Amino acid sequence: MSEFVFLYRGGDRATSPEQGQQMMQKWIEWFKELTAGDHVVDRGQPLEWSGKVVQAGSKTIVDGPFAEAKDLVGGFTIIKANDLDHAAELAKNCPILDRNGHVEVRPVMRLDM
Repeated sequence: MSEFVFLYRGGDRATSPEQGQQMMQKWIEWFKELTAGDHVVDRGQPLEWSGKVVQAGSKTIVDGPFAEAKDLVGGFTIIKANDLDHAAELAKNCPILDRNGHVEVRPVMRLDM
């Protein structure tokens, strides 16, 4: 099996504590499915909304990121799957898809160093 990263982008935020709990429960259930199938390498973590951007050339550090909210990376998970198509199929049940977000699925390149 190969490793892939799920990059979680966008998605509507919870509008109430109850909705937040419901969303969290969906994530817990989805991770249980992935874990039961022996697909989880690193559960990852959600990312803070704030950050810094180091710009090319002048190497200036500015507050960021400046992407549209729908394009911001909100978290990541590393999984293992047979191939890219299999990894994408596993991503189809991700709860962020129910909240107008999307999952970018990318192969992890292994470098022997």
